[in-house]
Amino acid sequence: MKKVNIGGVPEHFNLAWYLTLKNGEYKAEDINLRWHDYHGGTGAMCKALRSGEIDIAVILTEGIIKDIIAGNPSKIVQTFVETPLIWGIHVADHSKFKSIEDIKGTRAAISRYGSGSHLMAYINAKNHNWNLDTDLNFEVIKNLNGAIEGLSNDEADYFMWEKFTTKPLVDDGVFRRIGNCPSPWPCFVIAVRNEFIENSEDDLKTILDIINQTTSEFKSIPSIDRTIANRYEQELGDVQEWLSLTEWSQDIIDEKTINNVQDQLLSLDIIPKKVDYSELTHKL
Repeated sequence: MKKVNIGGVPEHFNLAWYLTLKNGEYKAEDINLRWHDYHGGTGAMCKALRSGEIDIAVILTEGIIKDIIAGNPSKIVQTFVETPLIWGIHVADHSKFKSIEDIKGTRAAISRYGSGSHLMAYINAKNHNWNLDTDLNFEVIKNLNGAIEGLSNDEADYFMWEKFTTKPLVDDGVFRRIGNCPSPWPCFVIAVRNEFIENSEDDLKTILDIINQTTSEFKSIPSIDRTIANRYEQELGDVQEWLSLTEWSQDIIDEKTINNVQDQLLSLDIIPKKVDYSELTHKL
């Protein structure tokens, strides 16, 4: 049986992977797919792809594009979630900051440099015409738990993370959300190490066929909203809103989208240059 390691964030976007694993669908095809949770998000997964700790990652589009350009030996093989990620902009409940303008020039908590929380802080700054050199400061907090501690202890001032994941913390009075910042592109893609693509393309196709079948039917799974609410400790109404806003994809990310992401990252000095579509993607 072929052992394959895959990584992703332990969030509701990835429930389809859990369901297919629970049903034994990969084992039925002689593939031992092992899921690994990455609480540190994109930066941690980029590191794991580079080291060979994982073969496949379900990862933020902008983060993996940046890292492939920086030398990560991987390619994007398809879009996983077509719709943008809605990043909530959070402060501690006791914070004096009330609006996005109030946090200009303060300290953004980020999971690590090169992570989604880092890159989206630049997007938010650009959206509000801030000076990218003087109005952005960063404190590395590793993960969501680090952000709770950092904001509560005034070690950082604001934190950007997926709106619905952090909603229970807003409801509990840990964070206050002062705004939202949707990503200007499809949020999650599936990236695979080049070595795995070259040596195991048939297994990769099988894995994608299985997950794509499930995501194409995901919203029609009976009581899926209740399953998500229970598993991720979210309010049913929030889950239903999230489901109404979210669309999965079974297709390769197109060249126009790749160019848009690169244009934005280049304008923010997050990447040093643009590269060809073929250097970032692999069509199966």
